[in-house]
Amino acid sequence: MTHQECINCGSNYGINEIVYFCKKCGDLLEVKYDFGELAEKLEKSNWRNVSLSVWRYKDFMPIDDVSKIVSLNEGGTGLHSCHKLGKQLGLLQLYVKNEGENPTGSFKDRGMTVGVSKANELNVKNVICASTGNTSAALAAYAAKAGMQCTVLIPSGKIAFGKLSQAMIYGAKVLQVRGNFDQSLDMVLKLAEMHPSIYLLNSINPFRVEGQKSLGFEICDQLDGEAPDRIVVPVGNAGNISAIWKGFTEYHRLGFIKKLPKMTGIQAAGSAPIAQMIKSGSKEMIPVVAPETLATAIRIGAPVSWKKAVSAIRNSGGTAETVTDDEILAAQKMLARVEGIFVEPASASSIAGLIKLVNAGVIGKGERVVCVTTGHGLKDPDTAIKSSEKPIEVDAEMSAIEEALGLKRQVAILER
Repeated sequence: MTHQECINCGSNYGINEIVYFCKKCGDLLEVKYDFGELAEKLEKSNWRNVSLSVWRYKDFMPIDDVSKIVSLNEGGTGLHSCHKLGKQLGLLQLYVKNEGENPTGSFKDRGMTVGVSKANELNVKNVICASTGNTSAALAAYAAKAGMQCTVLIPSGKIAFGKLSQAMIYGAKVLQVRGNFDQSLDMVLKLAEMHPSIYLLNSINPFRVEGQKSLGFEICDQLDGEAPDRIVVPVGNAGNISAIWKGFTEYHRLGFIKKLPKMTGIQAAGSAPIAQMIKSGSKEMIPVVAPETLATAIRIGAPVSWKKAVSAIRNSGGTAETVTDDEILAAQKMLARVEGIFVEPASASSIAGLIKLVNAGVIGKGERVVCVTTGHGLKDPDTAIKSSEKPIEVDAEMSAIEEALGLKRQVAILER
């Protein structure tokens, strides 16, 4: 038995009711389960023998008709043991959960496979989202797979071309709004309200969260049935850290793990309302009117899922931190050059935050830490090129190439 429940007043709504906010108090909803019934269902299931993926956990998902599932083989991303980087930081156990390995190159695919599957189950024909890039790419791909019409609203001139190209090639109708992400989201919320035939698939949709919680399940299964001590996650609209926490708490309630990790959210310094709230101990979030950071995926001043994120951080005993753009770029380069993992700037914020918190003594060097990197580096190649050494142009002659590589002097030394 499942239903949608308001996180504030506890009002219930049917699992197939199209509703984005509580009709009584206006707050967010989340999907709830009867865990006794779920445990019985899992005992009869062979889910443990299914390959690692989002749909390995279909019994945990609110989809009744499995024939309606829309999948591109998402999930099952690598949990990379980063010994070299961990050694540099003095950490004994450091892992990177690389969500850039998903079909469209980001963690958004986890939420979209479930969200679009639910839309398919509800016989929806038109879907929409506001996006800083990755959400639009994922929704456009899954809508194309499902044969749905897709519209995405993006901030004009503030989206990485790698992501924009994906939304365009998948056939979405792309509207560039003269404003920021928060204004784009406000527009799609109003559109969904005025035109009920259009199904909204931003992270306020609780079925998106259900797909993204599989990230938490996978980490535990990849660590042989144990939760790490700490999860470090980039935070933009705050849906992902909330979803991952939901996954851990459900596994814990079912007895699959013995402890819960500390949730640690990282925001860019120019776009950090949640981190500032955690640091100040405030009960209310103060939005950032003009958010700014080169990490475009987390350039969000008024995160819609802030209550869920703050609850996850505080209830887990975690924390939040801010990082500068320079720290993000340095971390992006470090992860690529030390561990061979290329991630977009927003993803690298988790590494930058880790470095900052380890140096400050907040993260203990004996902790088992998992950093979530949310998107592939090719999502934003321009930033990587700008922050790297320029190619050296040489003539097509061996002597010129040897000189550029510093090999001529070595040859001379050997000859002597």
